[in-house]
Amino acid sequence: MILAVLYCLLWSFQTSTGHFPRACTSSKNLMEKECCPPWRGDGSPCGQLSGRGSCQNIVLSNAPLGPQFPFTGVDDREAWPSVFYNRTCQCFGNFMGFNCGNCKFGFWGPKCTEKRLSVRRNIFDLSIPEKNKFLAYLTLAKHTTSPDYVIPTGTYGQMNNGSTPMFNDINIYDLFVWMHYYVSRDTFLGGSEIWRDIDFAHEAPGFLTWHRLFLLLWEQEIQKLTGDENFTIPYWDWRDAENCDVCTDEYMGGRNPANPNLLSPASFFSSWQIICSQVEEYNSRQALCNGTPEGPLLRNPGNQDKARTPRLPSSADVEFCLSLIQYESGSMDKTANFSFRNTLEGYASPLTGIADASQSSLHNGLHIYMNGTMSQVQGSANDPIFLLHHAFVDSIFEQWLRKHRPLQEVYPEANAPIGHNRESYMVPFIPLYRNGDFFISSRDLGYEYSYLQDSEPDFFQDYIKPYLEQASRIWPWLIGAAVVGSVLTAVLGRITILLCRHRKRKQLPEENQPLLMEKEDYHSLLDQSHL
Repeated sequence: MILAVLYCLLWSFQTSTGHFPRACTSSKNLMEKECCPPWRGDGSPCGQLSGRGSCQNIVLSNAPLGPQFPFTGVDDREAWPSVFYNRTCQCFGNFMGFNCGNCKFGFWGPKCTEKRLSVRRNIFDLSIPEKNKFLAYLTLAKHTTSPDYVIPTGTYGQMNNGSTPMFNDINIYDLFVWMHYYVSRDTFLGGSEIWRDIDFAHEAPGFLTWHRLFLLLWEQEIQKLTGDENFTIPYWDWRDAENCDVCTDEYMGGRNPANPNLLSPASFFSSWQIICSQVEEYNSRQALCNGTPEGPLLRNPGNQDKARTPRLPSSADVEFCLSLIQYESGSMDKTANFSFRNTLEGYASPLTGIADASQSSLHNGLHIYMNGTMSQVQGSANDPIFLLHHAFVDSIFEQWLRKHRPLQEVYPEANAPIGHNRESYMVPFIPLYRNGDFFISSRDLGYEYSYLQDSEPDFFQDYIKPYLEQASRIWPWLIGAAVVGSVLTAVLGRITILLCRHRKRKQLPEENQPLLMEKEDYHSLLDQSHL
């Protein structure tokens, strides 16, 4: 019954997510490299007549990139989205979307002037009706074709530079699976050659900002699909868990008794088909995933490689990670040491902060623990646990932002791996978003986490202690400055006394002194006293 009602609601709402808007995939659009669709409210490109936005040239960052990708002009994702488009809608004020038909995150209403703060909650704190509604929304998204977006099934070159468009329809859930595949896929170099050391959403500074945007867009899409503006993604707090406690038929699917790699037939998700999981086949054919179903969802939690990932992450792992001061360091990739991002992502030890290629911890460790579809980067978003997991990872990112209060300039401006500089546009989103735009508090993006909301900020911990710690690092300099200042004060004081004595000898006899000072003399004396 719930699903039937939701299907009826679908066409009442306009969606605005990411990647290729259906309205921008004609040969004319691709060859002219322009994506400025009309807003339905007034029929003008980007809603220009209503002051929502205008069609403008894209300005790309020219900041230098890191050395990890030694090619130029071989991958459609380079300098995103310039291979496909060089003009898109630039929205004004609080408007957002590929045609400026939506509101920025955290704003609502017909004029996008109403501010709201949504709260993401622990999935185990949802009531039974709330939990069932969440599962129904997932199922609805899996069975509803995206009305506004399509996926490319060929590269720009395979489309004959846009003259022969190659696009497929896709359902709303799989649209996001495809985006996660596309952003992390290998580069085709021609023939049978590929380049694996490339990822526009992992192994570099943009890991946390990219997934933050991904979740916000997914959340927004479900809100518009269902008409439920209060919907938020629940999170799974996996700290200190002894097993996958969301892996039950009441939640995200239990184990199939006949085959431990499959989900229980009683689960919502046992009939789901996955896409974009056959990476080596795509590479051998130099072809993109086209959204074709590839088999059932696989999951066998707890039977992972114990040498690489011996257990689920602990509270101590998270606390150590949060103690790291640097967001990014060194080469800004998976070899970075003492980097908060690299430690949270799981390439550095949560005990030492040192990169360790033999271990997968924290974020990566949870993926490996699931031992199935979720354990392969490009296809991992097929498993709906992906959403719960990344919502909690995002909450740890939010904790770090609140603890250390970094300026936006802390996010690397240059020399990060391709696609990860602060001003780089994130692949494959249209409308365009920069990495640095999401290096801010979640509250500035319109959402909060229930377990962070409940804990009031500690004034000493949050405001005074950081300054004391900074002062402790510079106290030798402060003492030295105080000593030098004392000596200078004493010398200047002695000189002043001598000058005053010398001046008294030259003063007029007392009876010839004026009873009142002239205004100029009065101000001169005041100036001396101030000195």
